[in-house]
Amino acid sequence: MELKLGDVQTTALIPLAIKASETMRPHARIKDPKAVEIISALDIDTKPYDKFLSHEGVVARTIMLDRQLKGIIAQAPDTVIVNIGAGFDNRFSRMDNGKIWWFDLDLPDSIAARCKAFPEQDRVTMLPANVLEDTWCDAVKKVLAGRQSPPVFLAEGLFMYFTMNQIRTLLNILKDNFPQGILIAEQNSKLMMRNEKHHDTVKNTNAHFRSGTDSAQEIVELTDGIRLLAEHSFNEEMKKYSLRGKLFALLLPNANDRWATFAWGNVGTI
Repeated sequence: MELKLGDVQTTALIPLAIKASETMRPHARIKDPKAVEIISALDIDTKPYDKFLSHEGVVARTIMLDRQLKGIIAQAPDTVIVNIGAGFDNRFSRMDNGKIWWFDLDLPDSIAARCKAFPEQDRVTMLPANVLEDTWCDAVKKVLAGRQSPPVFLAEGLFMYFTMNQIRTLLNILKDNFPQGILIAEQNSKLMMRNEKHHDTVKNTNAHFRSGTDSAQEIVELTDGIRLLAEHSFNEEMKKYSLRGKLFALLLPNANDRWATFAWGNVGTI
């Protein structure tokens, strides 16, 4: 399999490589056979994309998001989910209950690569589009028609490559097109943004961090009508598995990425 990806899109190889190598470990904490298949087909050197801290971070964020999303789906089995910046993510296979509807949204080059790796599936739609333009929204609205549960938007490994103005644009697109909704977005710190040259894997790509927050409340303040429901550091999961993870959480408690959950419209607590 040959790929032609832009600088930011290339960062999708980081979680892909990590999920593949974790899957092949004897006591894997997450399992993604599709990642193993894709990495094997790509026949690339994964060492630049699979370093200890990034590995532990991707495992932690995967466990945490899977847990939260399964909880949402348990309450609303027909949930519509939009995976923004999907890359090679295979989360649908772990979430599918036979009723959810899933959109994998990414830039055209990323979707073209994804189409080579993933077959067509029922209740899964691939959307080649720029999320900062609202052209993709109508496809989601059609599926939402007649459903009562709010759509869920995922932004994993995305916001750090957007400026704060671009994040504001995305929030306004979501609010303007969907009367209610939930956004679960990964947040990186300002410290990490300032020290991106020391990031163990992103430094091996041509991508650059363009924003960071000390609190997800800074995202809320970008526009009216968005509420912060919860925020959890990856440290909460990472420190369970290794001494290095515990030390990182102890010595740099605010450096790690966080999951933040936002809502608008008549969505209550989740």
